[in-house]
Amino acid sequence: MAPFLSNRTAEGKKAAKVAERQRHDAWIAEMHREREALGGSPEGFKPDKLAGNEAWWSNHYQWLKDCGYLLRIRYSPQWVPSWKNSKRDWIDCEDSQIPWVTHILDATRLSDNTFVTLKIISKSVHPYEVDIGQYFSSESVASDPANHCVPIYEVLEIPNEPDRVILVMPLLRLYDDPRFDTIGEVMECLRQLFEGLQYMHRHHVAHRDCMNLNTMMDANSLYIDAFHPCQPDRKRDFTGDARHYTRTQRPPKYYFIDFGISRRYERSNTKPLEYPIWGGDKTVPEFQKSNEPMDPFPTDVYYLGNLIRVDFIQRKAGFEFMQGLVADMVQDDPTKRPTMDEVVPRFESIYKGLSSWKLRSRVFKKNESSLSGFFRGISHWTRRTQYVIGRRPSMPARS
Repeated sequence: MAPFLSNRTAEGKKAAKVAERQRHDAWIAEMHREREALGGSPEGFKPDKLAGNEAWWSNHYQWLKDCGYLLRIRYSPQWVPSWKNSKRDWIDCEDSQIPWVTHILDATRLSDNTFVTLKIISKSVHPYEVDIGQYFSSESVASDPANHCVPIYEVLEIPNEPDRVILVMPLLRLYDDPRFDTIGEVMECLRQLFEGLQYMHRHHVAHRDCMNLNTMMDANSLYIDAFHPCQPDRKRDFTGDARHYTRTQRPPKYYFIDFGISRRYERSNTKPLEYPIWGGDKTVPEFQKSNEPMDPFPTDVYYLGNLIRVDFIQRKAGFEFMQGLVADMVQDDPTKRPTMDEVVPRFESIYKGLSSWKLRSRVFKKNESSLSGFFRGISHWTRRTQYVIGRRPSMPARS
């Protein structure tokens, strides 16, 4: 079956280029403000100069290589910008790409050429992140298919920096990028997320920040071309758009990341109490009303419910069937929310009650234009016909 290619019109590519330049400008402005706040020099940043924490990575280029991890050419001490003495615009060059956050960077594992993510963490600021990550990566639990915690391949001790380490993890991408093609694909994603949070809770771990930016997927099977970590729509070498299959053709695995404020408890501590810590989702009802210690597990349920409410029920058409369960998960009173052991069977009953026709329906934004919907609808029905003929499941599952 032909792959679902990531095709963009000439107009779309032009808009993407403008957006990319704006992102770079915003990032550079933010780094400039940070530098001025710290008393640094006021000069602006330029794409041919390493900015902020980028210099740290460059200074550790050889050490990381000796550890078995090769950074992109931008961070080599011998780097010379590829657009110098050429007619190419820097925005079109791979080595101009700046990471979204500079304490996280991609690399290539030299032993097998696997792309990985390197994350610097402070042990004094996040004292539990390494232990929790390594626990879910340990042999006794890592092989369980219900485990959706990002694997930790290795922990690197940084020379002369006793408080900081580097976590080596797989290179992932946001859970909803590329866009979902069918409702069945969304339901498989949600099934994995429900399963994964239930698994964490059964191991007495509260994530405490399981919002959409900490929900990602392993897209290795999904992509024909290696994608660039800073510009995921582009090939890694920036020679064009990264082509990919649909999730129906190549179902991915979804992961929870970032255990910086997560906690693990003793089995006997069935009702732990923690002071509120604000994560990425600032809408938690119980945090608005009190700073007193509270049970973090119902808050996890809220986070996942709110992810579904905002990203699907509010923004996408056709997910009204999830409203009842989600409404219970996001109740203002945390004591009235269902546990994940209660959520999972309710969700299973919901998706098993959906028809094949519903599961194969196209996912689209509520504000999608008629013209865009027309052309996307044609390509969707072409794929849909192929899936039915090829007997592909309406709710794809990983083999």
